[in-house]
Amino acid sequence: MPTASEILAWARSYIGIKESPANSNNVKFNTRYYGHAVSGSQYPWCCAFQWCLFQDIGAPELFYGGGKTASCTTLYHFYKKHGQTVEPSRVKPGDLVFFNFDGNASVMNHIGICESAGGGSVTTIDGNTGTSSEANGGEVMRRKRALKYVGGAARPAYYEKQEEEIVTQEQFDSMMDTYLAHRAQMAPGDWSAAERTKVEAAGIIQGGAGTGYKSFVTREELAVVEARALKL
Repeated sequence: MPTASEILAWARSYIGIKESPANSNNVKFNTRYYGHAVSGSQYPWCCAFQWCLFQDIGAPELFYGGGKTASCTTLYHFYKKHGQTVEPSRVKPGDLVFFNFDGNASVMNHIGICESAGGGSVTTIDGNTGTSSEANGGEVMRRKRALKYVGGAARPAYYEKQEEEIVTQEQFDSMMDTYLAHRAQMAPGDWSAAERTKVEAAGIIQGGAGTGYKSFVTREELAVVEARALKL
């Protein structure tokens, strides 16, 4: 499964691409989304840009269940319905960030993909944004905005590599001591009863409960056993 890092790499590769001519919405992402070139005010493309990213990483199903929508509000409610929304204060790289610039909480004006977050702001890579118009600027850009403009966020089901647990030497030693102590208390098997009786009677090995018959033998212990045996 694709990762958040992969989709962000694709998003960064498009930074600087603009619609042409300006204010036309004629841009490669709309052409891919609709299957042919389009232009006009009815074709804003911030959502189409995000759709293209999921196509690029080979995971179209992570965007709107594999379907299409150019509506930020519709897309947000899809993720909300499927339990994939997250609090704006908890966004992380790869999350889809929905912006609300006009104060109408029921409508999402714009969408970007989170590159980083912290300190009360979020940095996203957006299509159809700009310094003169947040939600219809005509360019793919990296934008940093305050969290107060975030109306919601969603977390697509990327593959997340599990970090390997690091065990310190001290922790390993402690676990090994516990393991050896447990083995030392284990009862020996019946199959060795005759031989154990002989060596215990000869004083080569100490018998009795908890004498470590199931423990591992160190070279030091082996030397003592052999020395005792040679005295016979």
